[in-house]
Amino acid sequence: MFDDAYQHDRFADRLDAGKALAKKLDQAGYGNRDDVLVLALPRGGVPVAYEVARQLNAPLDVFLVRKLGLPGHEELAMGAIATGGTIVLNENVVDYARVAETTIQQVASAENAELKRRERAYRGNLPPPQIMGKTVILIDDGLATGASMRAAAQAVRQQRPAKIVVAVPVAAAQTCNEFRNLVDDVVCAKTPEPFTAVGLWYEDFSQTTDEQVRDLLLRAEHHAPDREASHDRSTQTL
Repeated sequence: MFDDAYQHDRFADRLDAGKALAKKLDQAGYGNRDDVLVLALPRGGVPVAYEVARQLNAPLDVFLVRKLGLPGHEELAMGAIATGGTIVLNENVVDYARVAETTIQQVASAENAELKRRERAYRGNLPPPQIMGKTVILIDDGLATGASMRAAAQAVRQQRPAKIVVAVPVAAAQTCNEFRNLVDDVVCAKTPEPFTAVGLWYEDFSQTTDEQVRDLLLRAEHHAPDREASHDRSTQTL
């Protein structure tokens, strides 16, 4: 589900983007359903997903993914690692840069340590959400190469959800199209051309902090519907 028109206007911030994305998802029939679970990719995806979960009346949780940056050019993703140890590689980058397997493992090990740190920071000792049989909406603040989202989708698929939906406020059109063959549904609010970078489509694209993530998850608990996936985070040590 894409916007055909080239739109130059930007989102004010991630919360604003979440409101726009929520409208698209509601129109697609995902609002007020007992089987829907919204999973955000921290950190930037959490403010977006917070607004989506609030407007769809769905539970919110996080699903952690870390980019595997190419050594010396860390902004370039050679892959990603997700909760559970699932690794997805960008074979084009790996082949072009001739990255050795030992290098990939070293980077993955370092990113896995940060992934576990964030898990403790965000949910303390809380168990992960129950995904089996759910319609899972995976949300980030945008898609460029899509490496992190591919890792998340692959890891979620292993937990046997009923359906996986990838949803973002803005993305490269080609990346959105590629996901149609990987998941059950794709909802992109904007697919501008030329795309260039996610941050260009936000007036405020400042980094989301761990504290903001925790705050939004706590706030989500107060308006969350009664469901199995709901956790009382306020009683946990973060």
